[in-house]
Amino acid sequence: MPPNPSPENPVVLVVDDAPSSLGVLCETLESAGYTVLVASDGETALQRLEMITPDAILLDCVMPGLSGFDTCRRIKNNTAWAQIPVIFMTGLSDTLHVVEGFACGGVDYVVKPLRAAEVLARLHTHARNAQVSRMVRDALDVAGLGVVLVDGLGRIAWRSPKASRALVSLHEGGADYATNKLQHALQAVLQTTGASVDCKDTTPRMSLRNMGQTSTGETLVLLETERAVSTVESRLKHAALTARETEVLSWIAKGKTNRDIAEILSLSHRTVNKHLEHIYQKLGVETRAAAAAVAMG
Repeated sequence: MPPNPSPENPVVLVVDDAPSSLGVLCETLESAGYTVLVASDGETALQRLEMITPDAILLDCVMPGLSGFDTCRRIKNNTAWAQIPVIFMTGLSDTLHVVEGFACGGVDYVVKPLRAAEVLARLHTHARNAQVSRMVRDALDVAGLGVVLVDGLGRIAWRSPKASRALVSLHEGGADYATNKLQHALQAVLQTTGASVDCKDTTPRMSLRNMGQTSTGETLVLLETERAVSTVESRLKHAALTARETEVLSWIAKGKTNRDIAEILSLSHRTVNKHLEHIYQKLGVETRAAAAAVAMG
């Protein structure tokens, strides 16, 4: 998978068939701390994405060959790139074009001639949100649990790498995760938060659990295979957590902060930190989110 940029040096891909006209914008972005990549057409942009995953893409709507809209669709249809925020650059005032930009997966748009301050403000917000989203999703996946986000129409909007591998391994339909049985299970589990459905007739055997809605209105579904479940259970079993460490971990899984946990358990903040260090070491994880994911498993 292409490398991810450092949070300290966010990368933005600028796609425009007349990149020379964006010289001032690129200089502004570089002055603001961005690493700027430039592509003059949609096909070149897709080639750039094969080498590196940027934090955001500034994409011209109208280009010869592959249009900005078609380029965006190609990006969103690729699991590895789907979460990159695409901001359209357009000189078009027609509402239909704006609507098409959002429909094909864009998160925002700016109107030409571009105003650097506006572009920076929008870019900073979307790039930062994408970074945080990626870090959270990576942390969830570290624990060996597959995570699937389902939109309001029941379609899979995003899936973690482990969830992708599990879905591809279904013996029915191969790489086509939208098999009838899986879709039926998804529809069943989406009805109620906390609901769980076993897919007994899949290979490998899977279970789906509704973890509730995200802030964007999508539903987070936990997808577990027998192998993943046994891995998590084995990790917890052999971690040999003390009674106090188990209490701390349970409150982490409930989303409590260190300060909250200290108050609940009548401990000092320093003691809670020490317990967390031991928990991370015993579970073989590095982040709070990863520890919580193991506990949820």
